[in-house]
Amino acid sequence: MKHKIRIFIAAIFLFLPAVISFSETTRKTVLIPIKGDIEPSLGAFVRRQARSALSEGAEFLIFEIDTFGGRVDTALQISSFIGSIKDAKTIAWVRIGPESLGVSWSAGALIALSCNEIYMAPGTSIGAAAPVTMSSTGETKKADEKTVSAVRSQMAALAEKNDYPVALALAMVDEDVEVWEVQIGKERRVLTSQEVERLEQEKNRLVTRIGIVSPKGKLLSLTAGEAVRYGLARGIEDDSTSLVQTIGAEGPLSERTPGFADTLVSILTSSTVQTLLILIGLIMLFLEINTPGFGVPGVIAIIAFLVIFGSNALLGTVGSLEMLLFLLGVGLLAVEIFLIPGFGITGICGIVLIGLSLVLSMQDFAIPTLPWQWELFGKNLVIVAVAVILALAGIAVIILMGTKIKTFDWLTLKTKLVGTAAGSEPENETIKNYSSLIGKQGTTISILRPSGKALIDDQVYVVEADGAFIQQGTKIEVCRVRGNIIVVRSVDK
Repeated sequence: MKHKIRIFIAAIFLFLPAVISFSETTRKTVLIPIKGDIEPSLGAFVRRQARSALSEGAEFLIFEIDTFGGRVDTALQISSFIGSIKDAKTIAWVRIGPESLGVSWSAGALIALSCNEIYMAPGTSIGAAAPVTMSSTGETKKADEKTVSAVRSQMAALAEKNDYPVALALAMVDEDVEVWEVQIGKERRVLTSQEVERLEQEKNRLVTRIGIVSPKGKLLSLTAGEAVRYGLARGIEDDSTSLVQTIGAEGPLSERTPGFADTLVSILTSSTVQTLLILIGLIMLFLEINTPGFGVPGVIAIIAFLVIFGSNALLGTVGSLEMLLFLLGVGLLAVEIFLIPGFGITGICGIVLIGLSLVLSMQDFAIPTLPWQWELFGKNLVIVAVAVILALAGIAVIILMGTKIKTFDWLTLKTKLVGTAAGSEPENETIKNYSSLIGKQGTTISILRPSGKALIDDQVYVVEADGAFIQQGTKIEVCRVRGNIIVVRSVDK
């Protein structure tokens, strides 16, 4: 008997830590902040932290919302992601503090309605979710009916899914929606004016209008007290401790905050930095193409474009299409530069494909259909266009000022030549009879595209390729002379 008791006690001590650990894991609560402008970098942070919390066995996910709004596409992505969470209860908490705004407006309201429950701190508000567009002068205006209808439908669907008053969700998006608080028997409800009129027309239904919640012509915004009264918010909680107790989460609260990597991604994907990276990448690509071999400009160009595509890939906006277009564009440029004399349709197509790949890398859709998608597409197009224009201007400056800037000495011809392709006579040199060079052989000391330098009889000449470009270090032969222009062809097999 004593032996069995000892085994039982040992088993308890053996499995007790595992039981405690399992209990803490399943009751774990994680708080994820959604603060500031709703941008793609914030969306990536929310998705990553939520997935991490779910993998750790979190039972409650509290999304602390404090925002005026932001990009519609990012808000829809965050909302859709939160709505897809099945393994944990999602809580939206509109918090107020010394450094917070205490609001959940616009995109913030959309995200809040995607959660299973909403709690608000005293002094906070929620609503005003009508989508707006920004003009070229920076002024905001109401979006067109197509965009309003799309957001209105999404808000209503979320409210319906999570058992929030649908009328409130509609009034937050559409100022034409009028909402009333009514008494139906012993039950108080919040309904649109059309719903109230329909109920009043029905027989055997006693409907009493208590008061108007949102008049026609105004967007709905609710204080914390109003949100609780009308059934949108479950309660008012001032701090995280009381909130955890209210929702029944007995485990420890783990607060996630953006780290250095999140800040870095946010900076790298900003419009200013993206423009700068494209500018650097294009200029370095030009310098690399115009110098023999592979050097520092090529490395810098690769790094710049890797940062562009890599940072946007972390936001989920880069796929195989963008990479394929970029590589195809670079390939067409290479064909134009190295195989086809001059610059024509192949090079133009290459530049267009590179630009298009950069634009698509900044958005999660290929073809815009909704007005807000066209607006975002136009913004990204402007970023790329400005970068390309600045790059062309920078390339022009390098070409014009290259001989005066020591940094670009390696791009300019400093060797004293015996003759020139244009026929100009070097200072203190007599014009030689270049026809005597016909039939002589030498070696190119630069790429001929089609002009370049070649060493013939221990003298450096500016020569011109007869047809296709000739690579550096190729054995050549002078085939003819036109005035002071020395024409050569490759004799390498």
